[in-house]
Amino acid sequence: MPKFIIEREIPNAGALSADELQAISAKSCSVLREMGPAIQWVESYVTDNKIYCIYNAPSAQEIREHAQRGGFPANAISEVRNRIDPTTSERSKTPA
Repeated sequence: MPKFIIEREIPNAGALSADELQAISAKSCSVLREMGPAIQWVESYVTDNKIYCIYNAPSAQEIREHAQRGGFPANAISEVRNRIDPTTSERSKTPA
C-alpha cells in the first residue's frame, strides 16, 4: 500500500498541550474507524508550526477525505517513492 507524508500547517503546534494533542489524536482515530482499514495512521511529528504525518493509504484522495472529515489541514500530501537511511550507504555494489 502506498505511504504518504502529510504536512499540516498548524500555528504554534509545538506549544499544544498533551490534552490538546490527545484530542486531535482521538478525532483522527475516530474518523479512521469510520473510513475503514484501507487508510492507516502510522505516526506524526510535531514541530513549531506544523505537524508531519505518515499514513498508509490507497491514494491521496483518502488522505484528503480524512482531513476534511476531521477538520484537519492537509497543506501538502506527498507519496513516498523510496526510503533511505544510513545503512543505504553500506550496500555493496554489484560488479558491472
